[in-house]
This record gives sequence, C-alpha cells and structure tokens, in this order.
Amino acid sequence: MLLVAGEAAYWRIAAERVRTGYQAWVREQVASGWDVGSGPVSIGGWPGSAVVTVPNLTLHHAGPMLPGDVSVAFAGVRLAVSLLNPTGLGLSLTGPAHVRAGGLPDVIVTGDETSMVVPLQQTGAVDVALHASGLRLEAATGAWHVTIGLLNARAAIAAGAPSGRPDQSQVDQSQVDQSQAGQSQADESPGATFAVTSEAIALPAGIKWPLGPNISSLSVDGRLNGPLPETREITRWAEAWRDGGGSLEITHLTVGWGPLGLTSSATLALDDQLQPMGSGNGRFVGYAETLDRLAAGGMLTKSAATAAKAVLSLIAGTSDTDEPSAVDVPLTLQYRTLSMRQVPLLRLPEVDWPRQ
Repeated sequence: MLLVAGEAAYWRIAAERVRTGYQAWVREQVASGWDVGSGPVSIGGWPGSAVVTVPNLTLHHAGPMLPGDVSVAFAGVRLAVSLLNPTGLGLSLTGPAHVRAGGLPDVIVTGDETSMVVPLQQTGAVDVALHASGLRLEAATGAWHVTIGLLNARAAIAAGAPSGRPDQSQVDQSQVDQSQAGQSQADESPGATFAVTSEAIALPAGIKWPLGPNISSLSVDGRLNGPLPETREITRWAEAWRDGGGSLEITHLTVGWGPLGLTSSATLALDDQLQPMGSGNGRFVGYAETLDRLAAGGMLTKSAATAAKAVLSLIAGTSDTDEPSAVDVPLTLQYRTLSMRQVPLLRLPEVDWPRQ
C-alpha cells in the first residue's frame, strides 16, 4: 500500500509539472503575439506515465514576424512523460490538424502516427525528433492531397554559432569546391543541424509532374551555420542571419524520383537581394531521360536540355553497359539561375519576403 501510494504521489507530481510547463509555454506564446485557446486540460496516464491532454488547441498569429496570418487548430494534443524514464516530453496528435497561412487555403493534416519528442533538460541546444507514418496533407476543399508513407526528422538548434559569411559579390568556380568549404567549416559549431528522411511520397494528382507523381525516397542532412538572430520578424531575421555570416550547408542529399537518382551536397547563402545563391556537386543517374522529360514538361527549353545532355555526355564518357547514364558535375546558383558548368538549366522564381 505504501508503494502504491508513493507511486500515485509521484504520478500526481509529474502530471502537475507537465501541466504547469504547458501553461508556462502558453504564457510565452501569448507574450510573443500569439492567440492561444483550448478546451479544459485534463491529466491521466497512471500508472506508467504522466499525461496531459489538451483538446481543441488553437494558435493564431498576425504580425511582421510571420508571412501573413498563421492559424493552426488541433483536434487534440497529448503531452506525455514516462515515469520510468522521465528524460523526454512526447507530443502526439489525437486527431486532424488544420493549418492556414496568409491567403492560402486551409490544409488538413492527418496521419496514422504523428509524434514528437523533446528532451526535458536542455544542454545548450534544443533537440527535437519527429516521426510520422501514413501522413496526409490535403486542402479542406478536397482539390488536392499529398501523402508521405514515412517521415523521420531530427533537429538540434544551438544558442549561437560563429560567423564566416561567404563573398556575396561573386559565385565562381573556387566557391564551387565543396571540399574547401567543408574544411573551412569543419571546426565551427553550427547554429542548427538537421536530418530528414522520407519514403513513398505521392504528389498531387491534379498536376502533371514531368518526373512522375511519386517520389520513392528523399533524404537530406545539413547544418545551419552562423549565429541565429534574436529578432522574430522574418525579413529582418534573414538579413541579420545573412549579415552575420549565415550559410546553409547540405552535407548529403539523395532523391529517387522517376528516372532520376540524385546524390548531392551544396553550400547556400543569401545574396544582397535576399535571394538564394551557392554552389555544390551532384551525381546524376539517368540524366538523359530526366532532361528529356523536363524538356517535354516545359521545365527546361529544348535547347537547354540538348546543351546539358551534350556537356554531361562529354563528362561521363562512353559506356558499353545497359545501366542508366550517370555523371558527377558541379552546380552553381547565382541570380536565381541554376547552372551546370556555365550552362544555364533553370530560372528559379523570386523569393518574395514580407514587407517590414
């Protein structure tokens, strides 16, 4: 009886601490300009865990720190801490979530399993892990939907990072050398590191995708270098991050999409107009068929596709095997134009940052 009473008291204290932590988080969001609402909060989970259930949680923000109004509504959020291993706070959705940003339509997010884990004790960095299976994003009108069979993501965000801003005036061949860029940043502490893996991605069926509607796999690892600004206004944040030496280093990117198999690495930054610029290297498998499909779909001009195939064929050489064509090439992004060995491939749309 004493053991049961002690365990019940332990559960009660842990549950109250989770509820108190949630209430403190709400106060912080309100102080940051968010409107937060929910139904009555309840506790449970005895005897194995301390659980706080928040029904009908809604978040809304309108202000310069975000691009337009942002509204999020959760049917329910479950906060849980294991009593046997109380090192992490688990967050899971107990129903669909509705997300609306700016003038975009309402998006409904559902999944077979959607959960996040955050350490209860931070040691200089915020470490977050996300897991989702059977994820589905669809417009509330039913006009389109995207499904992801499996999604795993992890991010560690530090309080600050050293500077080392790349030259914004020119992206030349010396800037392309990833080995030099990686060596110069090897000893730096990044502002954030991240890793994302996903499988079985089905794109909206209403759009004709040149490489097909299904992405078999997509994974990316990288780090965000430079000190993370304290300002919450997104445009000023980007300017301060750029001026403080900010760069995005993609250490490993792999994509399997239709005939294309891509393995790449790159270093990106923002130019004086807050547009992305940078350089990298990529290994393309099946590039000939990929370029033909992109040209047929209007993503590339036929002349650009022909020029790219000619250059890639010269680099790749000849092969007597029946394997798909493969080649390693340097890539540069400057003035919103993605180029391969001085051959322009794509003209990217301008990033429209919100006005101050």
